[in-house]
Amino acid sequence: MKPKNKEGHSCGGYVVGTHREAATTNPNCTRIYFKDKDAYKRSTPVSAHEREIRQRFTAVATAVATRAQNLTQITQDQIAFKAQKDQPGGKKTMKAYLWSLEMATYDAAHPQG
Repeated sequence: MKPKNKEGHSCGGYVVGTHREAATTNPNCTRIYFKDKDAYKRSTPVSAHEREIRQRFTAVATAVATRAQNLTQITQDQIAFKAQKDQPGGKKTMKAYLWSLEMATYDAAHPQG
């Protein structure tokens, strides 16, 4: 028996499980995959464009989390969300709505050149 290593399972570094909820006659709807800990290493360095995208995502995610907790804005955001929800192109969840607002704010403050 192979000993368990400190960083993960003895059979690999990652354990990924899936569960399929489809109406079939096959009772085996759960699968487990084991991946080596080196399976997800990049072969190329992170580009400047990728760093910009990551920075944008981090900034918008932080702004959304802050806005969702801002008690002075919650009521206004909820009213505006309900007004646009059933419109064509409207966001169906509050989180998606806040992301669209904060993404637009970020893009306006950081024009692409």
